[in-house]
Amino acid sequence: MPVFLTLASVAAATPSGKPLFSDLSLSFGAERTGLVGRNGAGKSTLLRMIASELTPLAGTITRSGSIGMLHQALLADDASVAQALGAGEALARLDRIEAGLADEADFDLADWTLPARIDEAFAQAGLSAPALDRPLASFSGGERTRIGIARLLIDPPDLLLLDEPTNNLDAEGRQAVAELLAGWCGGAIVASHDRVLLEAMDRIVALSPLGATVHGGGWSSWVAARDAAREAAESDLDRAARQVRSQAREAQVAQERQARRDKAGRTYAASGSAPKILLGRQKERAENTAARGSTLAGQRSAETQAVLDGARARVEVVTPLTIDLPSSGLPANRVLVDFDEVSWGPGENALIEHLSFTITGPERIAITGRNGAGKTSLLRLVSGVTAPRSGRVKAASDRMALLDQQVALLDRETSIVANMHRLNPMLTDNEARAALARFAFRNVDAEKPVSVLSGGEALRAGLACVLSAAPVPQLLLLDEPTNHLDIESLEVIEAALRGYDGAILAVSHDPAFLAAIGVTREIAL
Repeated sequence: MPVFLTLASVAAATPSGKPLFSDLSLSFGAERTGLVGRNGAGKSTLLRMIASELTPLAGTITRSGSIGMLHQALLADDASVAQALGAGEALARLDRIEAGLADEADFDLADWTLPARIDEAFAQAGLSAPALDRPLASFSGGERTRIGIARLLIDPPDLLLLDEPTNNLDAEGRQAVAELLAGWCGGAIVASHDRVLLEAMDRIVALSPLGATVHGGGWSSWVAARDAAREAAESDLDRAARQVRSQAREAQVAQERQARRDKAGRTYAASGSAPKILLGRQKERAENTAARGSTLAGQRSAETQAVLDGARARVEVVTPLTIDLPSSGLPANRVLVDFDEVSWGPGENALIEHLSFTITGPERIAITGRNGAGKTSLLRLVSGVTAPRSGRVKAASDRMALLDQQVALLDRETSIVANMHRLNPMLTDNEARAALARFAFRNVDAEKPVSVLSGGEALRAGLACVLSAAPVPQLLLLDEPTNHLDIESLEVIEAALRGYDGAILAVSHDPAFLAAIGVTREIAL
């Protein structure tokens, strides 16, 4: 298999000098590689270095093939399809030649095969060839993604780079990206937290400050290996802890034995039946023996403690956080939301028409539909922020909480604990900190400014604030909560929401997230 890219001992750091990764040595050929790691691990930095946009702190990057990147944000909305394809000037040149307005330079630079290649690229991208002067604003999000794919297919690179390619995409856009990768003949490096997309990878590369681990296979296979590593780390920690306790008991027994011998020696010396020179030698021998035993015991204890500390450090790295959610006390038969023939839309447009549904008890419901279909608007109708144009909305607005992908309810300029006090003024300082500790914000972590939090930490802080209210909300409204989360943060949030005993109404294009939190039905818009 040809090698398109080789990394040799590559290192990177943030602009402030914080190390991201070091001694990274990998090669990439015609396989699909999923790049995973916590937010801030350096995934985007690595892709930018591969694309020659950044220079490594150390090491070398050797490119043996052409490299291209799929960009979600193509151009401004008023840009044309031709501009989005990066072919505006080349097509204009052909138009001038056809109109008889070309000069000699136009003929020299003319790419006569370009129109045919564009038509073929659109066909491969699954999009009927649109008018090339049509503005991007007239296309859906999924269609724009397919236009971006067509741009790549006009002159396909050997190695394709994709940085969170499905963020903010609806189901149509996600499908377009999946189809691109399924049919891609070259190499691809995909930095993503989309587990459905990662399932189709040939291998997974996990970045961390300790380096990179490579696993052959897709997402499920990697998770199985990761979970096995977690179990092994827990087992090593338990074994090391038992060894420390055993050595402590042995040291205690040895000390007691030595104390008995010393006591016997003092009794014998006090009897006066032994020569002084013999007593002196016995005392010296006993002291030397005790000293050697103490030194050996100290060495063994230090070695065992080092093993324990190492095992504990590995467990801290691989073990996920846990969140303890309070009970909402939601009865199984309580109706939280009742929509009856509800319609709404901006101006003369009706995004939502004659919609009827109820939410009863701890149901888990997903709101689905393409981008722009009105999913967020539906959440605003449920929460009472927006009034319907027609129809009736009944909702327990006093027992619900809304969290969006920006966690806008948090003041980014203050600390987590300050936000907890602002949103829950009835809590004492001890109660506020205890509530944050249940969400894994302990001690000084509670003092962090919201502005420095990762996406996962911010969502966790938002959950802590809304679920510490009195009474506890019985309905959580979630608006694309996972768009900016790394996979480890996702799994922490999913585990917490699975344990929540209230109802959930979620807008999300992530089928793995919806399955993980137990969604059982959909409201399709």
